[in-house]
Amino acid sequence: MPDSQAASSSIVLHRVAIVRGGRLVLRDFGLQVDDGELVWVRGANGSGKSTLFRALSGLLPLASGTMSCTGSIALCDDNLALDLDQPLERAIRFWTDLDGIRPARLEAALEILDLLALTDLPVRLLSAGQKRRGALARLLAGDAHIWLLDEPYNGLDQANVARLDAAISRHCEQGGIALVASHIAPTVNVTRSIVIDPPRADLAA
Repeated sequence: MPDSQAASSSIVLHRVAIVRGGRLVLRDFGLQVDDGELVWVRGANGSGKSTLFRALSGLLPLASGTMSCTGSIALCDDNLALDLDQPLERAIRFWTDLDGIRPARLEAALEILDLLALTDLPVRLLSAGQKRRGALARLLAGDAHIWLLDEPYNGLDQANVARLDAAISRHCEQGGIALVASHIAPTVNVTRSIVIDPPRADLAA
């Protein structure tokens, strides 16, 4: 939901390998994504989708290969990163204030995800789906060019899936990039989809 996107944003991975927990998760992986693209990232549980996103966001190092990302990055995954004892809006505002985000942007994000009636409730009292929408509202309120959404539809009902997909579509129309890792197909047209397969045991040695 940025006011304006950078002239261009991109992701380029070349022959990337990533090790997590002592296990080779991705091997010889390549990817190029350009501004305006919505990419659906598919793969079985444990195939490396979350590992890829954490590497792209700088939380995991590459074992080999090269990675180049142009534009700021925001990751939304199972790590809620909201103070459970704070009211929802205050918990999100802690982060948006750190990022210098205008309050109006947060209010707009809360409205998009139908959270305005819940802003005064402590995060710990929210349902799993409401907490997920709170984390997504933090992402929507920011101005990152690249969105990494790891299983964003978990806990969302059909109406909120549609709201989120509409926001993702607008983000890409404005020149942003969105990578959506999900077992569920987005309800809007994706630019393309990629399938991540785990390395074969005979090639990992």
